[in-house]
Amino acid sequence: MEEQVQTKKVFLTGGTSGIGRATALLLAKMGYRVFIVGRDSAKMHDVLRDAEQRGLERLITPIIHDLSRMQGTKELLDDIWQEHGPFEILVNNAGMGFGGVVGVEVREINHMIETNLVAYMHLSGFFAQRMKDNGLEGDILNIGSMSSDTRDAGSSGYVASKAGIQGFTEALRKEVNPYNIRVTLIEPGSVSTDMQPQNPQEKSELQNKGEMLDSQDIADLIAYILQLDRRVSVAEVKIKPLKQLI
Repeated sequence: MEEQVQTKKVFLTGGTSGIGRATALLLAKMGYRVFIVGRDSAKMHDVLRDAEQRGLERLITPIIHDLSRMQGTKELLDDIWQEHGPFEILVNNAGMGFGGVVGVEVREINHMIETNLVAYMHLSGFFAQRMKDNGLEGDILNIGSMSSDTRDAGSSGYVASKAGIQGFTEALRKEVNPYNIRVTLIEPGSVSTDMQPQNPQEKSELQNKGEMLDSQDIADLIAYILQLDRRVSVAEVKIKPLKQLI
């Protein structure tokens, strides 16, 4: 397998913690070259230190950037593709937690939408176009949330962004599948990430009780999807803890 994937390049957002961190380390271990985007330099340093301890430092490239800065993002993508491309895989994972919109300033809503949805759309459009232009058999994986269906009270802003990802991903898949580009939506339930309010011990207890997933579970799923035969397109996956009753 490593001989098959070692030359493939992955552009992974939100790669410094949670699902992104677990995915970056797993894919690097499998032989992919992973370019991880994050805005927290301390967390990025921690990931790189972990990668070095595992002997994976040559396969992980850090990119410090805030994806909500659209103009800066366009310039970054052009430079990254020109210097390091082509990329066969895009994993849109970066996101921020958010509650309801009642009494919330519009600038806060805009920042969340730019991070949770607009960045997904911008990056997907950029990479899909270049995959198509270069005749690549590419993969775009968007990490959404089961909240797009559960639509719990007190989370209207977050739900709006994740429901947007859900609709966008389905339409994008229909647009680019004819060009041999696979598009997958992964919608997790509760996952032990920084977005969850519990402390580490509480999260561990919830995992032991089957009420919370580990970030590694999602990373394993991403790796599985990428290894499937090219005739297979996994359109959508809902993955939740066994005993999370949603």
